[in-house]
Formats: sequence, structure tokens, C-alpha cells
Amino acid sequence: MERVRDVSELPKAHLHLHFTGSMRPTTVLELADKHGVRLPDALTDALVGGEPPRLRATDERGWFRFQRLYDAARSCLREPEDIQRLVREAAEEDLRDGSGWLEIQVDPTSYAPRLGGLIPALEVILDAVETTSRETGLGMRVLVAANRMKHPLDARTLARLAVRYADRGVVGFGLSNDERRGMARDFDRAFGIAREAGLLSTPHGGELAGPSSVRDCLDDLGANRVGHGVRAAEDPRLMKRLADRQVTCEVCPASNVALGVYEKPEDVPLRTLFEAGVPLALGADDPLLFGSRLAAQYEIARRHHGFTDAELAEVARQSVRGSAAPEDVKSKLLAGVDDWLAS
Repeated sequence: MERVRDVSELPKAHLHLHFTGSMRPTTVLELADKHGVRLPDALTDALVGGEPPRLRATDERGWFRFQRLYDAARSCLREPEDIQRLVREAAEEDLRDGSGWLEIQVDPTSYAPRLGGLIPALEVILDAVETTSRETGLGMRVLVAANRMKHPLDARTLARLAVRYADRGVVGFGLSNDERRGMARDFDRAFGIAREAGLLSTPHGGELAGPSSVRDCLDDLGANRVGHGVRAAEDPRLMKRLADRQVTCEVCPASNVALGVYEKPEDVPLRTLFEAGVPLALGADDPLLFGSRLAAQYEIARRHHGFTDAELAEVARQSVRGSAAPEDVKSKLLAGVDDWLAS
């Protein structure tokens, strides 16, 4: 009988982790107490009880509730020290799960009002990432993400900001929030600004909306990776396109179930995508609200989809290849994957 290896020891890259959503539950509670923030009872009960809140975002009311809890948690981040703590703890959690490279996604406009403006907010975040990476040894970079619910002009401002700080740790430009709202093509100029400067294009698509939203990410935004992208499994021609172009889908199984995209972990079409040759990078999305971190996503693939250790190793390789890590870092991680499989 084949020995079952520890997935937390499998070297991997983490490409889909949102800034606020990366926080530990205890940190939110402590920061809320520190700043006198009154959290919604549903969030407090979930954080104290150790169980993620019940969420279902497949209708607008459910998505609004999810956003309300997320915004409440974000309101606890008020000082540079809070940002530094979040980044350090996110890195510690990733290292514990075997991550050797983390690209954390943030919309700095969300933190600007309390951190002195848009530029100071991004600089605080980048300083925290640089310090944490140096001190922990985890490769870390930042994806600046625009909000689909805001005006496309705001996205252009963020794209220019991302380009300005490309030499300080920004490696990509994304588009988050509910892809059922707003058209991808409305943000094409922002993504053009980012792509022309060499930043990765990493918009969300194919989560709450179907395959068409993934196609829009490819056609209108020139996506190098697609945040989620899981609904591409409903369209064989689209999967072939993703496979042929080697566009990585950042699939977040626990998140998909928590938000009601799929009813059960086994319903998430991981194997369909994998066997179609679509590159995958498993991600935790928002561990604060969904209750599981990076290694747990690999456990879902193993337990609910029958992924062998060799297949898990290949998924880890795909995450590394789809990252913005320097070639020497990629080589080290890929060698580590081989060592894990040979052990």
C-alpha cells in the first residue's frame, strides 16, 4: 500500500489569498478589542466558536452578507502595526502549509482612509511584505486588485499605482468582487496599462458566473491566470483553450462550497479540469471566513477527488509554474516537489 505523504510538507505556491481574508480569527478579535470595533454578532460567534460563518453567495442577499462580514473584519486594520501583524501571520500560516511562494492580493483603496491615503497604504503593505519575506524566508509578492463594483477609472488609477511599484514587489493586477456585476471589458484599459508594464493579468472569473466570465477574462483582459475559473469545467472547448494557452486557474475548493457554488467538496470539478490539462493552483481565498488554509485544499483533492500523491505533486508544480516567482525560486520549489514525491 502506497504511503500517504503529508501535504503540508509538499512545496507549493499560493496564488489566491486575499489580504483581509488571510487573518487569523484570534487576530480579528484582538484587533477589534484594541480599536473598539463592534463586530457583527454572526462574525464574533463564528470567530469565538472556531467555526466559519454560514455563507451562501449565489444570490445577491447572500453576497451582501459575505461582504458585510468581510468589511467588518477589514475595519479592524487601522494602523501600520496591524498590517505588519497580518502579513507576518499570513506568512507563518503559509510556511506551516508548505508554501514557498505567496502572492497576496489587496485593493489598497480599502485601507487608504486609515493609513494616510492610497500611496501610503500600498507602501505600508509592501514594506510589511518585504520585511516579512526577508525575516521568514518565504517568497512574497503583491497583486494589486481593482474592485469590479467600482468605476473603471478607479481601476486605471490602481493599475498605474501597481506599475509604479512594480520594482517594490507588485507582480500582477487583478479584478475582484462579484463577477456577475459589471462587464470585464469595462476594465480593459486598466489591464492594458498593467500588461504593458509586464505585470501579470489575474482577474477573477468563473466562480459566481459561468464559463462566459472566464472567456471574458481571456478575451477582454488578456488573463495570464484566472482567479477561480472553476466554472470553465462546464465548457470543454474553453478548457481546451485554457490548456493550450497554459492559463492557470486559481481554484479554491473550500471557498466554492462555502459560498454555495457547489454543494459538496466532491462536486467541485477539480479532476475534470486537471484531466483536461488546465493548469491549477489551489488557493485558500479567505481562510478567515471559509475556515481552511492552503494544505487543506490539497487534502480536499486527495480525499474527495482521489488525487494520488503523484497528481498532487503535479498540481503543486503547476502552482509554481503559474507564479511570478524568479526562475531560481521556481527551480528550488520544483526540486522540492520531486524530493517530496521520492521520499
